[in-house]
Amino acid sequence: MTESAVSSLLEKLAMFVEKEMNLWKGVSGEIELIRDEFERMKAFLERAESLKDDHPDLKVWVKQVRDVAYDVDDILDEFMLNLGRDHGDGVMKYLHKIKLSIKNLKERHQLSSKIIDIKTRVISIGEGHRRYHFQSYCTEQSAIASTKGTSWHDLREDAFPVEEGELVGIDKPKEELIKWLVDREPGLKVVSILGMGTTLAKGVYDNHQVKAYFQSHAWISVSQSYTIQDILRDMIEQLRGEIKQQVPKGIESMNSMQLKQIVKEFLQQKRYVIVLDDVWNLEALEGIKNALPNGSSCSRIIITTCIADIANVPSNQSKVYNRQPLSPEESWSLFYKKAFRGNPCPPHLEHLSQQILKKCEGLPLAIVAIGGLLFAKDVQEWEMITCSLGAEIESNNMMQIFRKILSLSYNDLHYNLKSCFLYLGVFPEDHVIECMRLICLWIVEGFVEEREGMTQDEVGQRYLKELINGSLVQIAETTLDGRLKSCRVHDLMRESILSKLRDENFVSFASKHKAQLQERVRRLLVQYTCNETLKWLNLLSLRSLLIFELEKLSSLDENFVPSGCRLLRVLDLGDSSLPKFPQQILVMFHLKYLSLRRTKVCIIPKSIGKLQNLETLDLKHTLVSEVPMEITKLKKLQHLLVYSYALITTPQTFGLRKGFSAPQGIEVLASLQKLSSVKARGGRRKNTMQELGELSQLRRLGVSNIRKDDAKELCHSLEKITNLRSLCVTTESESEVIDLDFLSSCPPLLRTLNIEGCLRKLPHWLPLLNNLARVRLIWTRLKSSPLIAFRNLPNLVEHI
Repeated sequence: MTESAVSSLLEKLAMFVEKEMNLWKGVSGEIELIRDEFERMKAFLERAESLKDDHPDLKVWVKQVRDVAYDVDDILDEFMLNLGRDHGDGVMKYLHKIKLSIKNLKERHQLSSKIIDIKTRVISIGEGHRRYHFQSYCTEQSAIASTKGTSWHDLREDAFPVEEGELVGIDKPKEELIKWLVDREPGLKVVSILGMGTTLAKGVYDNHQVKAYFQSHAWISVSQSYTIQDILRDMIEQLRGEIKQQVPKGIESMNSMQLKQIVKEFLQQKRYVIVLDDVWNLEALEGIKNALPNGSSCSRIIITTCIADIANVPSNQSKVYNRQPLSPEESWSLFYKKAFRGNPCPPHLEHLSQQILKKCEGLPLAIVAIGGLLFAKDVQEWEMITCSLGAEIESNNMMQIFRKILSLSYNDLHYNLKSCFLYLGVFPEDHVIECMRLICLWIVEGFVEEREGMTQDEVGQRYLKELINGSLVQIAETTLDGRLKSCRVHDLMRESILSKLRDENFVSFASKHKAQLQERVRRLLVQYTCNETLKWLNLLSLRSLLIFELEKLSSLDENFVPSGCRLLRVLDLGDSSLPKFPQQILVMFHLKYLSLRRTKVCIIPKSIGKLQNLETLDLKHTLVSEVPMEITKLKKLQHLLVYSYALITTPQTFGLRKGFSAPQGIEVLASLQKLSSVKARGGRRKNTMQELGELSQLRRLGVSNIRKDDAKELCHSLEKITNLRSLCVTTESESEVIDLDFLSSCPPLLRTLNIEGCLRKLPHWLPLLNNLARVRLIWTRLKSSPLIAFRNLPNLVEHI
């Protein structure tokens, strides 16, 4: 997104003008001129972005602006990289300074040449929109721009999410499908839902009558990029997990024939229902069916597909439910919920509403998207949107309809939200996205603005809610207290996103079949390829590298990070079989986000202190048990997540979460917002619990291995951490008795409290936590039930 790239660059240029200008001798005037020209470009870019698809010359100009912004960003980052290098201590550092002063004369000359060349390009591009009379394009939407109010984001935030709206018109087809499933007709039968039937299938699958009628159940997302082995493994895990059975050993290395045999043996003589969601080719369907026994137990397969040939294949012996458009009454009910939030339709909008619903022709996704778009808009915007839908909706071609709706919804977003929305396309098809991870990535990518009185995490959460409320993102899972836990993007929506990603050069993809990439790649998603392919990629401008489902690494070659990627800001190697910390990471001075989650890394090197811009270090579910003293050099660190869960050996296992030993001096990390889970002592002389009190910005804290003597210090520290939202406390052993009653003033914003271990008594401050939504007290051995203390907590939705 060009506007986002320019905005991020302007912030960086402002910082250089203010703090680093003495280092840019000879080119300070050019730097200020470049900044001023980009300011003028930014003023026009918002409207240019929404008009460029209809104006090829404008589209070229926007691309030129984006490319030159990236080039300036590269120059600034290269300069800061050279400036920030660690050159040792003492004599070595002095000798390096002498060497560098000589070398810097040459580099400064090269830098001046680059800046002058960039200035010439920027001026030429800036004159471009005047030369091509681009101002005339602005008048086409001047009325639209004038109607946008400053409160638009807040007004949209409470709109209904997609899932709630899609329930309109679902009751009758759900009843019919349930009857088909439980009709007691012998043999294996297939029930096909033709059209966009995932929501309908989920309602049927979760129905209590269906759950009770069948002995075994599994929901399988097939998608276009399926492998039969992965589908069968998923099925085995679900079927066995349903009855608390472990999966067979060696399942990861089994071939499809072996996996099919396991499925058949398990389901033999059972009545089962298997949902195959989003089937795109007949080969996938037949391959899965061959693994399922065809007995006399009245078992059923439910498939959802948009391809009629798959739903109606003769060998299926299937009943086909053709997803019908909503009736006019149902369409109005759905539109009423989305566009007016249940309030009466204003008389002056009734005619426009009828026009829109006529064009939508009962397609739920079209109604939901348009209704969410129109919410809180005035009559002028209603008229513009009604006219611009045009023949695409009237043609009743779902893909064309969806793309047109997406274009309207997308163009209506603030430029930061556009980038956040496009970023969803970097996740693989059918991937359930963890919301906390997504927001963290948005932040380090520079998409989340800073707002007074709010953390960037909180702003990011508001962004995500806005995308959900606008029907662009679907909720996958929420916590009991209503917080977003995971989300997903509908397949059709993702296809539309990918087309925009290619157009914007926003991200590139590498796989087994595609390893040749342009050198100017900024973001790279890697899926289903090997480390040998990655190692030789020379991507000098790469800023973000995310790896999903990488093929198994060689035990002798963990150094697979692409060479030359010195400017990386985001590196996510999670879920790979990485055996140890890659040394190439240590030269990535600009790195802000590093995830080694669920890898086999066990030791973090002392040189981690070189990564002075690191904001997130995610070591969850690794083998790391301590971090080095040098981590205290990372003054910008906001999220330090280091914990894993032990294997469950008995039903009564205590202390499953394993934390890490923090180094002395952790209190200097004043920017920390999330710290989990830190051990109370870790063999040090100074009590870690005392140091926690200096971390006043903490929002989430997990502490483990608490002893009786640590509890008082922990309470004193908690009194200082007034922004805390989540607290998890675990004692050293199930017999260790602690007293948390020393807390005189409790964290007023606390929403989640977990205490695992023996308590001397229920803390007096617990009933005072008016914002508390979730509390878990495990192994506390309290003499009386704490339920009486909970009864007056107004927001409590879960207690254990």
